[in-house]
Amino acid sequence: MATLKAALLSLLALVGTAQAQVQQTIVPDASRYSAAVATEWFRVVLPAIQQTPGQSPPAAARTLAYLGLGLYESIVAGTPGRRSFAGQLAELESLPAAQPDEVLHWPTVANATMAALTQMLLPNAPPDWKARFEALERNMPVAQAADFDPAQRTPEVIIRSETHGKLLAMALMTWARTDGGHDASGARRMRLDAAYVSPSGPGAWVPTPPRFARPLLPNWGDNRLFMSAALQRCAPPGPPPYDETPGSAFHREADEVRRAGVQPTEEQRRVALYWADDPGKTPTPAGHWAWILTDLLRDRKARLPEAAEQYARLTMAMSDAFVATWKLKYQLNLLRPVTYIQLAFDANWVPPLMETPPFPEYPSGHSVQSGSAAAVLESFYGKDTAFEDRAHNDRGWGPQRFRSFAAAADQAAASRMYAGIHFRSAIEHGTTMGRCIGAQALGLSTRGTP
Repeated sequence: MATLKAALLSLLALVGTAQAQVQQTIVPDASRYSAAVATEWFRVVLPAIQQTPGQSPPAAARTLAYLGLGLYESIVAGTPGRRSFAGQLAELESLPAAQPDEVLHWPTVANATMAALTQMLLPNAPPDWKARFEALERNMPVAQAADFDPAQRTPEVIIRSETHGKLLAMALMTWARTDGGHDASGARRMRLDAAYVSPSGPGAWVPTPPRFARPLLPNWGDNRLFMSAALQRCAPPGPPPYDETPGSAFHREADEVRRAGVQPTEEQRRVALYWADDPGKTPTPAGHWAWILTDLLRDRKARLPEAAEQYARLTMAMSDAFVATWKLKYQLNLLRPVTYIQLAFDANWVPPLMETPPFPEYPSGHSVQSGSAAAVLESFYGKDTAFEDRAHNDRGWGPQRFRSFAAAADQAAASRMYAGIHFRSAIEHGTTMGRCIGAQALGLSTRGTP
C-alpha cells in the first residue's frame, strides 16, 4: 500500500510539473515580451498631445501620468513578485484584478489599456489623431508580430485580455475624474478659472506684456497628487524677501536676469529655445522627458515590465511636480522678472527670446519637473550615464548629447533665466524640489505583497 501511495504521489507530481510547463509555454510572464507595445503608444501619444487643444504643460503631464500608470497596472499581474500601485496612491484603494486561473496575453492587455485610456484622456484630439489611435491598436499585433504570437492568442485569450485591459482603463478613468484636473479646458474649468482674482500688493504677480493674459490654471494646485505627501515633504524655502532696494538679495537676482537678457550669448539663446517646449509646438516639458525615456527603452531593447515601471514612475513624478509647483506659484503669487525690471531698472525691458508665461514666478515649473525626471531616470540608468536627446529632431534642433541626466535637467532649468522669465532662486530651489518629488515616486513599492 505504501508503495502504491508513493507511486500515485509521484505521478501527481509529474502531472503537476507537466501542467506547469504547459502553462509556462502557453502563457509566458510579461518579462518575455519586448517594450514595443509601450514605446509605440508613447511615440504616437506625444505628438498627439502637441496638437490637442487644452494640453498645457500641467495638463499634458497629467495625461502622461495616467497613461504611464495604466501601462504598469495592465501587466503587473503578469510579472511575478510585482505589486500594484493601488493602495499606495492617494484615494486609489483597488483596481480590477487579473484572475490567477485566467490566461491573459500581456501585450494584448497593455494595448487595450493604452488604447482606451488615450481615447478617454484626449477626447478632443483632432480627428486624424483619433484615427491613428484606432489604427495603432488594430495593427499592433501585425507590426509587433514577435510579441503577438498567434499560438498564445487564441480567440478566447484575446477577448479576455482586451476585456481586462478596457475594464482597467475605465477604473483608472473613474478615479482620474475625481482628481480636479479632468476636462482642463472645459466649461466648468473655464468658469472656475475666470472667477479667480489675483492678490495685490508689493511683489505681487500681475499680467505681463505683450498679451497681459489672464493667469493660466490658477486652481491646478488644488488637484489631487498621486503621492499625497509630495508637496509637504518637498516644499522649497521660498524666494528672497521682496525688496526694491539696490543691493538687496531680490534686487541682485533681478539684475542677473536683466544682464543675461541684454545680450545673450549664442549658446544661451540656443539653450533657452531648445528647452522652451511650448505647448502647441512641442509635446510640452513632460513630453520632452517622456521622449527621452522612450528612446532609451528602444535603444536598450528593454522588456515590457521595466518599460512599464519606468514610464509610471517618471510620469507620475512629473505630474505631481506640476501640481505642487502650481500650488506654490499661486500661494506665493510672486511677480515675474519683466515686471520688477521695468519697475526698478528699465521701463522698456522685455525678455529677449520669448514671452513671459501667464502665471506667477516661484518656483520654476521647468526646473521642478526636470529635477523630478532626472532623479527617476538616474535610479534606472545611473548618475553618470550619457545619453542622446532626440526629442526635437523633427524641429532641426537635435540630436543633443548630455553627459548625464542631471546635466540635462540643470540646462533645462537654467534655460528659463537665459530666457528672462525666472529668477535664480526659483530655478535652483525648483530643481531641488523636483529631485525630492522624484524620490517620492521612487519610494513607491513594486515588490512583494501589500
